[in-house]
Amino acid sequence: MTLSAPLRAVLIEDEPLAAARLAGLLQKQPQPVAVVGQAESVAEAVELLQRLQSNPPDVLFLDIHLADGLSFELFERLNITSPVIFTTAYDKYALRAFKVNSVDYLLKPIDPEELTAALDKLRRQQQTTAPQLDAALLAQILRQAQPAKEYKTRFVVRVGEHLKAIPVEQIAYFASLEKVTLLHTREGRRFVVDYTLEQLEQLLDPLEFFRLNRAYLAHAESIQDIIHYTNSRLQTILKPAAPDNDTVLVSREKVATFKAWLDR
Repeated sequence: MTLSAPLRAVLIEDEPLAAARLAGLLQKQPQPVAVVGQAESVAEAVELLQRLQSNPPDVLFLDIHLADGLSFELFERLNITSPVIFTTAYDKYALRAFKVNSVDYLLKPIDPEELTAALDKLRRQQQTTAPQLDAALLAQILRQAQPAKEYKTRFVVRVGEHLKAIPVEQIAYFASLEKVTLLHTREGRRFVVDYTLEQLEQLLDPLEFFRLNRAYLAHAESIQDIIHYTNSRLQTILKPAAPDNDTVLVSREKVATFKAWLDR
């Protein structure tokens, strides 16, 4: 694409006034931008981008908070290759947005000069090899970018005829074995809990716990060593040791996300 060719943009924004204002600002740019589609929700955006797969837009303007969720969900459902400019009123997401290699990040109300600068940056990137969005990292960001909430701090388990509260700080990892989920403490004790690993992922702080694979959800401090394994996978050595010295692998599709989680 040459510099004189108009950019084609898709606007994903759930506030009609904000979408109309952005569309107007794009029309008033020194090099006008053509809006080829708009959506107000994740569901609408999925349908729109699927229709445009054969001729994807040059840039996506994504509001982070949409009517039915966060726009990060789009990257879990679709293979999006178009550059992204995030737009939102919440600057707490700025660092997370840049971590997914967005072109830029604009706070509402959008400043016309900042919009021009973002579009100039986009055009410069078109002359080089622009960074690709990391879908695996986006999935991790999606889990961490939810509005602040309180995570579970203890689990009540049964010990004989008694109940015992286990603080999260004492938990090394959870293991799912034969349809039973076991809580493993750092002292080497284990207890049955009435949660699936999927449920535990929602209840525990994602900065502290990571789903290594289908069977293990581990606390960062329980991972004693990490070893390169076959087929680009990683083997984790847990403390205390996994039941029956089970080999605990990080699946290939989770490796990039796992490394990002460790290196936060």
